[in-house]
Amino acid sequence: MSSHPIASSKLDPVPGSELHTAVAEIPQSSSNKRRNFRWLRRIGVLVIGLILAGTIYESVSEASDIQSYPPLGQMVDVGGYRLHINCMGTGSPTVIIDAGLGAWSLEWSWVQAEVAKTTQVCTYDRAGMGYSESGSLPRTAEQFALELHTLLERANVVGPYVMAGHSLGGLPVRIFAHNYPTEVAGVVLIDSMSPGQMTKPAAEIQPQVPSQSSGVSLPFLLARIGLVRVLAGQLIPQTLPPEAQPAYTAFSVIPRSVQAWMDEGAGIQESLAQADAIKSFGDLPLIVLTGALHQMPEWGTMQAELLQLSSNSRQIIAQNSGHNIQIDQPEAAVTAIVDMVSQLR
Repeated sequence: MSSHPIASSKLDPVPGSELHTAVAEIPQSSSNKRRNFRWLRRIGVLVIGLILAGTIYESVSEASDIQSYPPLGQMVDVGGYRLHINCMGTGSPTVIIDAGLGAWSLEWSWVQAEVAKTTQVCTYDRAGMGYSESGSLPRTAEQFALELHTLLERANVVGPYVMAGHSLGGLPVRIFAHNYPTEVAGVVLIDSMSPGQMTKPAAEIQPQVPSQSSGVSLPFLLARIGLVRVLAGQLIPQTLPPEAQPAYTAFSVIPRSVQAWMDEGAGIQESLAQADAIKSFGDLPLIVLTGALHQMPEWGTMQAELLQLSSNSRQIIAQNSGHNIQIDQPEAAVTAIVDMVSQLR
């Protein structure tokens, strides 16, 4: 009988031991929390330091680039912000080149220099891209065409014009030719985007609300802290002439250019719908230059449909080029533009 209490005393905890253990665990848990907090604080300080350092690096780099690579042309106020336009050569008609999505005037430096041997040719940078200052939303084809017309007027670049648009640039060219028909002598669409790329019916596409660009996209923020600049070698194609590549890279990675690229991308469907409303140029001379190596299966069909815009149209195939004909086969772009100029003289 007396063995049970003795056995029980060996199995049961010593009175007060739970309290002692709990008291011992409290400092240990509190110590772990303090240690974790210190690590989090250090990480936070490190992240903030890197952001500040990146922001300073980006600001200093931008200031240096402005000094090293000044605009080649003139900066023209189009209504509260300035756009860059660069004209070369002499003669009429004047060729106006509109670059594709995420691209700007320097991408056309080789083509422009060759066309300038025949006539006056102007490249420009849409708002926010390249040397141009940021503009207001929406960044759509109708807005681009309006800004371009204002730019040409205020820069005293007189027509008649041959409007040459590549990729996204083909959409504002299409609208420009329709809205200002007396000023346009001919059109060259260089692997232009097509309304066939719309992902939904035009009536269902919601227009952007006119406003100032927010400038708060993730790519913008990454550019603001210099990360896009650090990765420029991987993000920006190094395919331009040596005299143009450094400036092109430098001004393609700045925050406003990155944000403009995002804003233009957000407006593509609306731009396609706006271009789709333009069904005909009448008998306006039209050349459709198409890259044979484009990877989209339906691209050839959509390019052929562009010929229906004019009763006076023809297609030229750049056999050795993908979408970026001005880089892959620039002589084909030069030939198409010069052919149009010769046709009009």
